[in-house]
Amino acid sequence: MAQTLLILGSLIFGLLGIMHLVITFFSNKFDPRDIELKLAMQNTSPVISNETSMWRSLVGFHASHSAGAILVALFFIPLSIFHNEILQNSIWFSLLPTAIGLFYLILATKYWLKRPIVGISIATLCFLGSSILYNF
Repeated sequence: MAQTLLILGSLIFGLLGIMHLVITFFSNKFDPRDIELKLAMQNTSPVISNETSMWRSLVGFHASHSAGAILVALFFIPLSIFHNEILQNSIWFSLLPTAIGLFYLILATKYWLKRPIVGISIATLCFLGSSILYNF
């Protein structure tokens, strides 16, 4: 059951990451409603460097954020299928998905939209259940 919960939570994370990546590169869903603001972002650099624009930074942050969620799935699904004994014998690896889920959940509730909170909450509950079953 622990393995199933971990795979399910990881699949949810991976799907959310893929959906976010698709929306980032193949839609205008993250564009500001004010076109002048988008133009200003495209023509303004952050204080840290003039090598990029605020807009390009935003797209890059969205893409790397997506990659992080996808990486959870790409790491924990094969680990649980092919090396489940590692999860059974390592508190670190069995608790890590729960920690990641909680981190994303905190970010989601503080900074993001309400829709992803449901998926992240379900995945995090799966991770928590998995962690409990692996360790107790």
